[in-house]
Amino acid sequence: MEEVFQQDLKGEGPAPGGPFLIQMLFREPVPMPEKEAMAAALERHVGKVEAFCHDEKTAGFAALERVAEFRDGKAPVQLMVMGCTRFEGKGFDAFLMSQMWDCKEDRERIFQECRYQAVGVDMLAAALPALERANLDMDFLDALAELYPSCQAFYFQNCGKLLLAQQVREHAVQGPDRFIRFGVIARFFNIQGTEDMLVDTVGMSTLFLPDLQYHFHGMDPNWVVNHAYNLASYLLLNDCPIESGETVDGVAGGKMDRSVQWKCQYEEALIQPPRHVLDVCMGPYAAGSR
Repeated sequence: MEEVFQQDLKGEGPAPGGPFLIQMLFREPVPMPEKEAMAAALERHVGKVEAFCHDEKTAGFAALERVAEFRDGKAPVQLMVMGCTRFEGKGFDAFLMSQMWDCKEDRERIFQECRYQAVGVDMLAAALPALERANLDMDFLDALAELYPSCQAFYFQNCGKLLLAQQVREHAVQGPDRFIRFGVIARFFNIQGTEDMLVDTVGMSTLFLPDLQYHFHGMDPNWVVNHAYNLASYLLLNDCPIESGETVDGVAGGKMDRSVQWKCQYEEALIQPPRHVLDVCMGPYAAGSR
């Protein structure tokens, strides 16, 4: 039986440009890597760094080649790692877990077996251009995957995506599309009592870009999920050039087709978390009113 969830759009949604937070999950406690090892791994993936703190609780490195500009000056982005603590699995409710498609068969085992965590987070990175931040966060992820070989799974808090460590270490994605792979999730819902479906994304707001929403019927949802990831990639690569009333290539026969044009407009999300989204009206497949 499919689990039934209640629409909940009360309260505040995620703050655009918020920290990109990576939870690494372990079966056993792990020490903080040595400062020199951390610096070497970060320099292989991120570029030149400088440590400004390091102990068992916290390690911090300035990414000297990734400089953020503010009104009162410039400062390098900071990459922080929080030391190992107990992982209780709090906050991982049935709603979040229902969308963890990447490790559907392993998600419950992961939460049962992994009792420890270490956390990586970027600081000051919101001031970077979207493409630069996307690449930095993924370079940071690659360094963390190298530094923590016993990590069993990675959870990306900005989007709710859970992946096995093997999926992260063995990926073949290149460039900024890595952020779409790991930092953005396309969710799928059936609308109870109707034939309508909804696909949306979570995670783009980290880069000050809009998440996407499709309210539809009569089309294979896998085609729509694929379209969502492709459109998210386009928005990232082109710094979101789409305005309300403009169109994007739609889908025919499972593939994007220029002869099919779907109109876009900015709306409030239909499914939590509350946020502004770019709604894609799928022509004859569209459901609901706009």
